[in-house]
Amino acid sequence: MTQVTNPQLAELREIAAEVLEVEPEELTETGLFGEEYDADSLRAIELLARIEKRFKVDIPQTELPNMIHLRATYDVVAKYAGWS
Repeated sequence: MTQVTNPQLAELREIAAEVLEVEPEELTETGLFGEEYDADSLRAIELLARIEKRFKVDIPQTELPNMIHLRATYDVVAKYAGWS
């Protein structure tokens, strides 16, 4: 699998790693937050809040079930932030 390298994904990786309390290098694009990094619903909400604040975007909490790993989170944020 090819790793996507862009500034937004790198920032998302940093935010997610901080919330999940892991090193950014440990966080893969498709590693499931819940199963592989022991994220619970509170961490998911914290992740969403930090993303919204950092990127100045509103993402409905109904998107949380879609934000299962870094790649999916990037796709959700891109949708609401208007990234190409």
